[in-house]
Amino acid sequence: MVFAVFIITLFLPKQPRFRYEFEKGKQWMNKDLISPFPFAILKTTPQVKGDKKDALRNVLPIYQLDSEVSTSALGKYENEFDIKWKSAQLDEKDKIAFKKEGYKILQNIYAKGIIGLNIKHQGTSKNYDFSLIINNKTEQKNTQDVFTAENALNYFKEHFKSNNQVIVDLVVNLAEDHIIPNIVFDERLTQVVQENTVNNVSTTKGMVQKGELIIAKGEFVDDDIYQKLESYKATYDEQTKTIGSRSLVYLGQVILVGFILAILMAFLLLFRKDIFNDNRQLSLILMVTSGMLLALTWALKMNLVNLYYIPFCVVPIIIRILFDTRLALYMHMLVILIAGFFVPNSFEFVFYQVTAGMVAIFSIKNFVKRERFLVSALYILLSYLVTFVGIALLREGSFSAIDWLNFVPFVFSVLLSLLAYPLIYVFERIFGITSDVALIELTNTNNKLLRELGYKAPGTFQHSMQVANLAEAAIFKIGGNSVLVRAGALYHDIGKMENPQYFIENQNTAQSPHDKLPYEQSAQIIIQHVHKGIEILRKNQMPETIIDFIRTHHGNTRVDYFYQSFLKNSPEKFVDENIFRYPGPIPFSKETGVLMLADSVEAASRSLKNPDAQNINDLVERIISYKLEQNQLDNCDLTLKDIETIKLIFKTMLMSIYHVRIDYQQV
Repeated sequence: MVFAVFIITLFLPKQPRFRYEFEKGKQWMNKDLISPFPFAILKTTPQVKGDKKDALRNVLPIYQLDSEVSTSALGKYENEFDIKWKSAQLDEKDKIAFKKEGYKILQNIYAKGIIGLNIKHQGTSKNYDFSLIINNKTEQKNTQDVFTAENALNYFKEHFKSNNQVIVDLVVNLAEDHIIPNIVFDERLTQVVQENTVNNVSTTKGMVQKGELIIAKGEFVDDDIYQKLESYKATYDEQTKTIGSRSLVYLGQVILVGFILAILMAFLLLFRKDIFNDNRQLSLILMVTSGMLLALTWALKMNLVNLYYIPFCVVPIIIRILFDTRLALYMHMLVILIAGFFVPNSFEFVFYQVTAGMVAIFSIKNFVKRERFLVSALYILLSYLVTFVGIALLREGSFSAIDWLNFVPFVFSVLLSLLAYPLIYVFERIFGITSDVALIELTNTNNKLLRELGYKAPGTFQHSMQVANLAEAAIFKIGGNSVLVRAGALYHDIGKMENPQYFIENQNTAQSPHDKLPYEQSAQIIIQHVHKGIEILRKNQMPETIIDFIRTHHGNTRVDYFYQSFLKNSPEKFVDENIFRYPGPIPFSKETGVLMLADSVEAASRSLKNPDAQNINDLVERIISYKLEQNQLDNCDLTLKDIETIKLIFKTMLMSIYHVRIDYQQV
């Protein structure tokens, strides 16, 4: 337990916790809140987003004037002009004049600038403002102030004059090839400026001074006050990271968590001593508790958007299936109580999780089919939905104001709760605990051992089936684990596979192998089926809970037939009664006690020559009275009322098995 306290508290947040809980639209029920220190009022998230959006809208795209583009283009124009002129076989005396004229026009174009328009900057208008950097100096311009490639070509056509159309076409085509944008969009620099602008947007809107009233008692929390409270809480949390003793905070956590776990230990000591005295089961409970709280700690450190993503219902599901309903509910309450100290809106959180956990436990009360997991998940989701809608209406007062996106974390939480199934399998293997899921698998008659029993000892197999039906019906009526008792009943005589012919239900001839054996040896062969059964189940790695049924189904009673035969035929010999007595122990639970009674009653009923209602009634009464006289049920928590109920069920079912009918003539 000490180790569990250490692990749980080691990773929890170590700053003091904000003491006030508040919700928008609710009345402030605490005393007047006076600010103990000055703090800035934080803007809401939508406000900050809006301010950042406005700031980005004011950031102009940045373009660079690339002088190398114009130098290169004009140089290429001069070089190619001579080649184009000569190939066109035009008069050489006009070349220099037209060359200079075209060069001058291009020079003027590049001096004004050619821009490559960017569609994402245009918006609703073709033209837009931009910042132009020339020699590390910024000028604000509009795309109308400079040329585009299209405008530049038109400008060239308008200003280049010649009467010879061949010359005009030659020079215009040459200029078109060398009109290249020299005003280039600088995306990296624009992005840097945008990021700096966004980062410089203020997240606050005013101040609350020290000693100023934040909210008075009885006042309702409106939007402005809510934002002040949120700002006060954020500043408080930030300041408590540097002030206050972390070691004392840790001590407080140790005291609280240690106290909660001490209550758990007291509960187990008083009401579940079997778990308290079993280190494996105790370790499992503490591991599940610590694991869930560590998941919460991880979520807090990672600043998870919503803590309702965490599947807290995994704890009650696992504990319910591996143990029982009462322990599952108790464990879930303890986990939620601890978690409530570290989550916002703790009362709301506790309400959500406690109701969902209770629904999870109740929904798997009778876990007999695997699809029950899905049914349970649907019930948990429905529980969250009802609570979510109720709290939303309580807070907002309108269906239209409900933000259904806030319900998404609950859906994910329910889906993650299905992880309980593989975890149950892992815990079963590691800690040797048998769940109802495993028991259901064991009761499948296609199981390897049961098929082998049906083949080698068919009479014993049929006997086991009838015992299972009797015991299951009785346990279901008086209260207990009906799946466990059925599994135990099916395997309780598995040891008879070793020597099936020595047991009367498997003998199909009038001669018995016991006729040729001493009574002591026959008794030992009969008794050995208990030891053999234990060996077989342990060899096949079967749960100890099933093996307990083999050990206890005869208790420490005698093999009376051979004992009495020995006394009758050898009265002069000394008899060691222990040779004829089963090793025990006697049954120690409702389930093992009911199995002993069902086994004895079913076996004895096969010897009835006339199985009518009276004979069956006498048989059941005699067998159960004998077990009580032999103190075989002393360690069971069966009441006298339970025993009377068991008798009635056995009698009713045996009459149905043997088709006992009413004598209508007597009626």
